[in-house]
Amino acid sequence: MLSFYQQLAAALQQDPVVVVTVVDAKGSVPREVGAMMLLCSDGSTIGTIGGGAGEASAIEQARQVLATGKKQLVKIDLSGTLERTKQGICGGKMHVWLERWQGNSAIALANEIVTLLQSGQSGFLVIPSAPERSPYLSTPHSPLPTPHSPTFILPLLPAPTLLIVGAGHVAVPLAQMAHLIDFRVVVQDDRPEFANQQRFPDAIVLAQSIDAAIATLNHAPPLYVALVTRGYQHDLAALKVLLPRSPHYIGMIGSEKRVKSVLQALQQDGIPSMEASLVAARLQTIYAPIGLDLGALTPAEIAVSICAELISVHRGGNGRSLSGRSLSTPELRVGNGAIARHYEQQSQ
Repeated sequence: MLSFYQQLAAALQQDPVVVVTVVDAKGSVPREVGAMMLLCSDGSTIGTIGGGAGEASAIEQARQVLATGKKQLVKIDLSGTLERTKQGICGGKMHVWLERWQGNSAIALANEIVTLLQSGQSGFLVIPSAPERSPYLSTPHSPLPTPHSPTFILPLLPAPTLLIVGAGHVAVPLAQMAHLIDFRVVVQDDRPEFANQQRFPDAIVLAQSIDAAIATLNHAPPLYVALVTRGYQHDLAALKVLLPRSPHYIGMIGSEKRVKSVLQALQQDGIPSMEASLVAARLQTIYAPIGLDLGALTPAEIAVSICAELISVHRGGNGRSLSGRSLSTPELRVGNGAIARHYEQQSQ
């Protein structure tokens, strides 16, 4: 979301743009309510409302709005058949709002939204349908007014933060992929030769102790944590600081033996600021070993499995194959030996 509004602010510095927003959706559709796309004056687009015939139709209408400046509410029917190539076949219907943004007031609004999201705060983008009214930002300090005409209200939510504890070989592809799926990525490691901006160009890098790093995240939006440290003691140190703060998600890499050892040590030693029963309850929420079982072996594959789990938790998915089929991996051969790995996921 932040990246979209940053690109909107940059595009408005050049020429007017049309903001295309999904404001209603029924049935099977490619994007959710609130999905947005820009049509720029040079004909290029930024973002997507789902691609295919539906998006092509929206772009065609957006060109008219770019030329006339007249707002439009457009219905996109995706319940067509294979023979009707100008109509999508997802099965649902969407309404999209098309509005031309231009001038200093639009630039100021886009920059306000960028500042809001960068600060970790939330708000609402209010889009009045009345021709004479322009979109505006509403925050907790400026309550939503009672609209006098049909109005679309879009929540503005900061990106969830992924704290990657440990800057080793798995952390590099994990940070890259988490950035692509719109997490605000923070990498912590007390080794500057590993925790540096060269290795993690798209992340906030904290080359300091876990205690100091966590202190900087006290006011972060929903916090997700991936423990991919270099050893047992680092997992323990991180969890002693993290558990009292109750992150939305904690995942820990490691063999079943390592995971079991860490959890047992925390139960036995306890955490001074927490009752034993609460420690036990929080330990039950840890995703360990981290990630979905994809049969991952390489650092990049492990990063994919972790990101798949992050998406599942963030979006409320179940991790099953969309085809409904059971999944299995073939026999894997390494060197002169053979690893027989059989992975089945029963659909329910």
